[in-house]
Amino acid sequence: MDFTYTPAEEAFRSSLRAWLVDALPQGWGESVFEPEDEDERAMFRLDWERKLHAGGWSGINWPTEYGGRGATLVERAIFAEEMARARAPEGINIIGHNLAGPTILRHGTQAQKKRFLPPIIASQEVWCQGFSEPNAGSDLASVRTRAQRRGDKFIVNGQKIWTSFAQYSHWCFALVRTDPDAPKHKGLSFLLIDMKSPGISIRPLRQISGECEFNETFFDDVEVPAENIVGDVNDGWRIAMTTLAYERGPEDGLARQVRFKQELDKLLGMLDTQAGHHRSIDNAAIRQKLARSITEVEVMRLNALRTFSKYLNGEDRGPDASIIKLYWSHAAQNMYENAMDALGPTAPIAGGDPLSAAGGRFQLSYLQSKAFTIYSGSSEIQRNIIGERMLGLPR
Repeated sequence: MDFTYTPAEEAFRSSLRAWLVDALPQGWGESVFEPEDEDERAMFRLDWERKLHAGGWSGINWPTEYGGRGATLVERAIFAEEMARARAPEGINIIGHNLAGPTILRHGTQAQKKRFLPPIIASQEVWCQGFSEPNAGSDLASVRTRAQRRGDKFIVNGQKIWTSFAQYSHWCFALVRTDPDAPKHKGLSFLLIDMKSPGISIRPLRQISGECEFNETFFDDVEVPAENIVGDVNDGWRIAMTTLAYERGPEDGLARQVRFKQELDKLLGMLDTQAGHHRSIDNAAIRQKLARSITEVEVMRLNALRTFSKYLNGEDRGPDASIIKLYWSHAAQNMYENAMDALGPTAPIAGGDPLSAAGGRFQLSYLQSKAFTIYSGSSEIQRNIIGERMLGLPR
């Protein structure tokens, strides 16, 4: 790997940093924060995404003909790092920008690209993902949501689950079964579904963290125009694999690594300023755990850069993305478990209580981290992919 940057890449970084200083509210991350109300926070993030678009920083690696900047892969990595370093708000339309858009760019028709890409990049239309089902989460090929062709429409019936941000979404891309008699990987299709269609109902799922990011989504005789299929009928599995490669890719890993490092630095600083004769930072066992987290966060960065290097050398996105997802999800869980250990007796004191550490941020992150090894493909599935597709182990 070459860790140096060209003058043009450094200029790109400087330009982005300067823009972020002007674009973020004064006092951001110190005295100014995101709204606490979940709906208000979602709208705040959507406004931020639209501000990015107005500033020319949305979909930067998309082709210029579709509103992007045609940025290089290295510039895309720099963008991810700098956004995280500035603690910029995370997007609500991440499914649209990171998954739907790239999939349509690669497999969509010209008509689909013209219709869907401009409102995605402008965050005028928010997207959600319709993959997992109650009995088909890790085993994605077992989805049972049906789509029957009737004339120029597909009629969709079934249920999806863990549809992040469905309550705010305008569109959903869904993996549906179009041939129930074919082998389970062979009878699937990839549909683009208007969330305003009659027959769609959404039920938010309250998580252990108290948030309702996830939802159940039900489809009852939902009509989808036939031109909204991506790829061919029964070719959905191949399309979905492209989507998952972007979902688990190094761009996401780099940004997460920076944010996790910021959390770790915040924790270490807080522990270092603890008063009293029995500071947890002075406990050798606690220090050992924290040192391990420091190391794991750095390895997270190196894993992402290694995969970037492969792409720069012309390799296609493939199963190596599973290494990134598997590693960061467990490293982050370990980090927040170590944080709880380091907080000691104050660990159970959540946000809202004046005695909570850092406003309860580590307690909330600890609860959120429990989903890391499940969403975007469970750890068991990632290990299977690595074993079978990279190591050549038998099924």
